[in-house]
Amino acid sequence: MSEIDLDQRTAVITGASRGIGAAIAEYAVKVGMRIGVCARSESALAGSDRVVSARLDVVDEDALEAFAKQVESSFGAIDLWINNAGVLSPIAPIRNVSTAEFRTHVDINLTGVFIGTRIYLGHRRRHGGGGVLINISSGAASNPYAGWGAYCASKAGVERLTEVVALEERSSGLRAYSVAPGVVDTDMQSLIRDCSPDRFPKVADFVEMKKENRFNSGEYVARQLLALAFDPARATDEVAIRFADESEQA
Repeated sequence: MSEIDLDQRTAVITGASRGIGAAIAEYAVKVGMRIGVCARSESALAGSDRVVSARLDVVDEDALEAFAKQVESSFGAIDLWINNAGVLSPIAPIRNVSTAEFRTHVDINLTGVFIGTRIYLGHRRRHGGGGVLINISSGAASNPYAGWGAYCASKAGVERLTEVVALEERSSGLRAYSVAPGVVDTDMQSLIRDCSPDRFPKVADFVEMKKENRFNSGEYVARQLLALAFDPARATDEVAIRFADESEQA
């Protein structure tokens, strides 16, 4: 990966003001990439000449489309698009989740990914095909957790949506991945650890993980994502990717 020149590569990262998204953005700039970042709050990278930053909600299709055009106007074709924006709440048994809460969650976690994906597919088609799409998923896409009904459902939807995109766009040269990055100690993890067992029965497991510091670092996730996107040795026909624990890597 270190031998690959990323200076002329451009990426878009949604939900990039904190957590995994911020870590990806910071690492991308560190290795010389040009990036577009968006989130509902301001990115710490705003103001850099290698960064286009916007405050927006990923379910606002017009705003996201305008942002993509701004990135294109500044840097040219977008090589990599990472749909990272997402939420965990509501955390509660399904019997206690309101329809409004569920709809809001799915709108952000799944519809937002759909909107970003569709915008990027149109962008790449205008540039002759190719490109890499990464939709951030979770182990919860395939493993049910009591209290995470909305999250498990939305992430499972993200994985299947990405699999369909991979089939539909294969002839255009685009590679699409849904990536479960492992557990990273973000604000979302703090929210999990603050839950009561009646809301999230597995909370003790995450508290123990914090005590033992068993997390993937944000930079590790960023390195793995960029390698998946740009290192020919990492290219694969597999769509659903699970990153190994950082502590297990040599």
